[in-house]
Amino acid sequence: MFSKLPPESICIVRLSHIGDTCHALAVIRTIQDTWPETNLTWIIGKTEASLMADIPGIEFIIFDKSKGRLAYRELHKTLANRRFDVALCMHASMRVNRICRIIDTPVRLGFDKARARDFQWLFTNQRIEATDRQHVLDGMLSFARHIGVPERPLRWDIPLSATNLDFAARHLTGDQPILVISPCSTQRSRNFRNWSVENYSAAANHARNRFGCSVVLTGGPSKLESAYGRRIADICGPDVINLVGKTSLKELLAVIKAADALLCPDSGPAHMATAVGTPVIGLYATSNPNRSGPYLSQNTVVNLYPDAVEQFLGKTPGQLRWGQRVRDPRAMDLIRLGDVNTKIDQIFDI
Repeated sequence: MFSKLPPESICIVRLSHIGDTCHALAVIRTIQDTWPETNLTWIIGKTEASLMADIPGIEFIIFDKSKGRLAYRELHKTLANRRFDVALCMHASMRVNRICRIIDTPVRLGFDKARARDFQWLFTNQRIEATDRQHVLDGMLSFARHIGVPERPLRWDIPLSATNLDFAARHLTGDQPILVISPCSTQRSRNFRNWSVENYSAAANHARNRFGCSVVLTGGPSKLESAYGRRIADICGPDVINLVGKTSLKELLAVIKAADALLCPDSGPAHMATAVGTPVIGLYATSNPNRSGPYLSQNTVVNLYPDAVEQFLGKTPGQLRWGQRVRDPRAMDLIRLGDVNTKIDQIFDI
């Protein structure tokens, strides 16, 4: 691929979704560890940059999609007179297709055709190897393998400042074990990933009553997340620490890092927890954890996806397109409280 190794410069494009940017970071760290002298530039979204942009050894270019056409003009200006040995187009979307055309490089590496949504193959000139039924992180690691980077132990090492760590320490006092609950996933159309308030509350009380856990609620400032936080806190009582809508992404990461476990659906915090080594009790019925579950916590995932596929689609997972979701609001109700409590016991009963 290159006239010489290592390449002098690589441009990575992964704009959005916290979980996917965590996956991308693991790939970038692998490249850094293999080729420490290579200059790395990451084009990233504004929200995601608030978590990642202070990582040393990487130049971050923030693409603010809310600016519309101006964002592309700004990117043109930033990249003027710059040339990269390769661009890793690790995000398949029409927006990223336009960005990849702006990058001056002889190699635009994208997904294989099956995973190259929005006609990405028309905007790239090389593709990663087509592999069936991979976890998203494994698929992204294929970008590193394609350019000659061997597999290495995974690491993330997202920096946390003293202020971030102090935030967590001020709210997580005492020496009792800590269970963080991040109850809500991204609010997209027909994205039915959230378990019920009543079930989360019962799981929280199980952890408190059996193991003396301190329970911490986290989430964003949306109306749904705020309502979830209030209702769970109302059911569980004043001892629950409700941080919903009160953390930055860095502060949230510090809280998750300080915890003994995270309970959540398929969402960004699951992958943030993976990045800091916190076990995840992942709740999966509408999406397949073998594709998008917490990479290092598959043994503590509650997986009702096969049941949901059978009940609501009349098929087996093997008959579906890889990554197909079950878009039925009843699917998460298949997750039984007893199964979640068993995973809580698995982590805390030591």
